[in-house]
Amino acid sequence: MIPNLEPLPGFLIEQAVKAALAEDLGRAGDITTNATIPASAEARVVIRAREHGRIAGLDCARMAFRLMDPSLKIAICKPDGSDVAPGDVVAAIEGPARPILTGERVALNFLGHLSGVATATNAIARAIAHTHTRVCCTRKTTPGLRALEKYAVRAGGGTNHRFGLDDAVLIKDNHIAVAGGITQAVAQARAHIGHMVKIEVEVDTLTQLEEALAAGAELVLLDNMPPETLIRAVGLVAGRAVTEASGRITIEGAAAIAETGVDLMSSGAITHSARCLDLGLDFETLTVA
Repeated sequence: MIPNLEPLPGFLIEQAVKAALAEDLGRAGDITTNATIPASAEARVVIRAREHGRIAGLDCARMAFRLMDPSLKIAICKPDGSDVAPGDVVAAIEGPARPILTGERVALNFLGHLSGVATATNAIARAIAHTHTRVCCTRKTTPGLRALEKYAVRAGGGTNHRFGLDDAVLIKDNHIAVAGGITQAVAQARAHIGHMVKIEVEVDTLTQLEEALAAGAELVLLDNMPPETLIRAVGLVAGRAVTEASGRITIEGAAAIAETGVDLMSSGAITHSARCLDLGLDFETLTVA
């Protein structure tokens, strides 16, 4: 479990889920369910895990069902941030069968995807738990789902990088090339931003790192550096800036990177390449009046 995992505001969830339901229902609604299931049918179903993983996205699943029918009763058995094993019941839904069947796919799409993000994040978080390093996400997210995926990262035990282009300065190699150098880029950024905004600089070499520190960067992104170079970089920084390792972070190499002493390791794969967690909806009872 993740202590004090704050849920997302309901309106953010509702916007995403409404769009997904509208896409699925199209112009005529669920013609299969409406043709084959009596309107009087009542059901109890459970969402069950079919593999080990970390849960995230239950508010999205609940929203999908409740938008279909507010009368549905939904019980959460494994809250977001919980670990599950095959066979574990994650949630139970009771009420009219038609809206359950119609909302099923959208609910499971959100829940499976976000649980997959949480599971991928948690795998790295566990691998580096013996160090002080934390795994964080990037802006490599599904368009329109960034807030949800970053929430799933938190549910997996990770932390968030910037949410967009407007909440922090990240000077990357192309910015440096156009600005004429690290010193110039940092100075121009400092003159442009407010006093609450931090500046991070991406560096590929120790020489660039020294220039970024001299220019006053509060964070340094150590891009694609092998562990032996990261050790030297952390020593060079000596606490003057937050250190972030980036570039092809994998579960296999995460521990070695964390053991160099970096503060953060950022991974795009935990959002853009996370495999959907296998969850299914099973009927337990069905009655027709």
